[in-house]
Amino acid sequence: QSPLSRTPRSNPALYTEAWELIRELFADTPAAQAAGFSASSFSFNSGDGRCDHCLGLGYERVEMQFLSDVFVPCPICEGRRFKPDVLAITWNGKSVADLLATSVGDALPFFAAEPQIQQRLASLEQVGLDYLTLGQPLNTLSGGEAQRLKLVKYLGGHVNDNAPDSKSGALLLLDEPTTGLHRHDVKRLLAVLQALVDRGHSVVVIEHNLDVLKSADWILEIGPDAGAAGGRIVAEGTPEDIAAADTA
Repeated sequence: QSPLSRTPRSNPALYTEAWELIRELFADTPAAQAAGFSASSFSFNSGDGRCDHCLGLGYERVEMQFLSDVFVPCPICEGRRFKPDVLAITWNGKSVADLLATSVGDALPFFAAEPQIQQRLASLEQVGLDYLTLGQPLNTLSGGEAQRLKLVKYLGGHVNDNAPDSKSGALLLLDEPTTGLHRHDVKRLLAVLQALVDRGHSVVVIEHNLDVLKSADWILEIGPDAGAAGGRIVAEGTPEDIAAADTA
C-alpha cells in the first residue's frame, strides 16, 4: 500500500532493472570506449556523465510560496539529463536521452536482439503499461498505473515465458489489485494472473470486482455484514455456486 517512489529520479527503466543493462550496451560501443566512458558515465543518478546543473534530473524545481512547486526543463541540458559528449554516443542510432523518451512499446522491438532487456520490459506490456516512457518519473503515475507497476515487480519473474518454473510454485496474495483500473486494464490483469495459475502458481485475491470474481476458480464470501457483524464465511464454491446461493 506504500507509494512506489517519493523521488522523481525513479522510472520504469530503473524499476525493472533494465537501465543497468542498457548502460552496459552504450559503454561497449567503440565510440564510448574511445572516449573513455564506462557504464557509470551513462547514469543520470551518479557519475560524471550527467548534467552538472540539474544533476541528471532533466529539470529544476521552482519553489512557490503559496502554490505547488513548479518543475521546468533544465536550461543547460534542456531536459536531456546528460552532457553533450555523452549524448553524442549512440547505440543503434539512439542516445541515452532518446531511449529515456521512448515508450515501452517502441523499446521492445528496438531491443529485439537483447533478450535480457526485452524480458524485463515485456512484463510492463503485459500489465498494460506499454505506453509509459522508459524515463517517466514514477511519482507522476496514477493510482491504477502504480498498482500495475507493483505487480510487475512481484510477478515479473513469473509472468515471462522464458522464466524458469519454480519447483514448488509461488503463493501470491493480492489485495484489491483492480483499484483505479479501467475494465480493459482489468482484462489484461486477469490474463497475467491466469498465466501465473497456468504455470502452477497459486493466486489469492481479495476483491469486489465482478469481472475478477467470475474468473476465479474458487470464491470465499465473507460477511454477512461489515465490522463486528462480518468476518464469517457465508458462502464458498465456484462462481456459479455463489451466483445461485442466497447470500443477501
